[in-house]
Amino acid sequence: MPVIKLEVGKISNEQKSQLVKEFTATVVKVTKAAQQGVYVFIKENEKENIGIGGQLLSDK
Repeated sequence: MPVIKLEVGKISNEQKSQLVKEFTATVVKVTKAAQQGVYVFIKENEKENIGIGGQLLSDK
């Protein structure tokens, strides 16, 4: 059971759907895993929950 975890900023449902389809297709192609066994988890992160260089992205 291949598992892919992706953390991104806010993206549309259309973008999520495309990512899931393309990640799944690539995993199936490379590993020969069954498509039904590929899991893709997408976590969206808000700018106020991300810090880079000692500063929140929402403050930049």
